[in-house]
Amino acid sequence: MVNYKCFNCNKRVAAEYLRKRVRCPYCGSKMLFKSRTETTKVKAR
Repeated sequence: MVNYKCFNCNKRVAAEYLRKRVRCPYCGSKMLFKSRTETTKVKAR
């Protein structure tokens, strides 16, 4: 299950809600981002 966060109010938005419209249900912002669950480390050569 993918969760998105609002860039403006930083609240979590479910992916099921985004099927109907691409706006934050809390503040109405159109700026959403997918939060990362794991970090990846890359070694420099």
